[in-house]
Amino acid sequence: MNELAGARELSGRPVVTLGGDAVAQVRDTVFDGPAGRITGFTLSGRGLLAGPLRRSLPWGAVHALGRHAVLIRAQDVLAESSAVVARKEAARGQVLGARVLTDAGTEIGIVLDVVVEGGTSGRVVGFRINARESLVAGSRRRRRRVFVPRGETLAVSGRALVVPADAVRFVADDLAGFAARVEAYRSRGGAAAEGVERGPLP
Repeated sequence: MNELAGARELSGRPVVTLGGDAVAQVRDTVFDGPAGRITGFTLSGRGLLAGPLRRSLPWGAVHALGRHAVLIRAQDVLAESSAVVARKEAARGQVLGARVLTDAGTEIGIVLDVVVEGGTSGRVVGFRINARESLVAGSRRRRRRVFVPRGETLAVSGRALVVPADAVRFVADDLAGFAARVEAYRSRGGAAAEGVERGPLP
């Protein structure tokens, strides 16, 4: 799996051509919640005083999402802002602050950030949430920030999203450990799919 990043961390990341020219920086990440993929980025100019640009970057024009930059082939791949922000999917992708429910009907927390996979996939692999006490066994605090994987499909309705109930057994405390938990969740096999417990929460 490629390196993971929170969508909020992408804000300010430079957009650089393969020729080495920095042409913009990421302003906001726009994604299709139900499909679980980035649809693109709105952009701003380079520097602290630069404002928003009229051009945007559709995901299909991204060469790679790297640790330090978003790479594009050339500046001419930038498109009108409406190519990203006016898409029907983008309107459904507003999940920051949304309630997170399991498909068994249990509320487990509130979305703080969206976790995306680097490289070329643009895939949303999970969420950072402010977890309810009931999610975190043994916690003395009312809430705790954890990372939880998303399911193979993702239902988004209004200000709530639904994840599989067994996803809560694969939470991680930090982004560094989350990639392994996502891989474990994806390869959980028939036992987890049938609801058989494989062990306690980490």
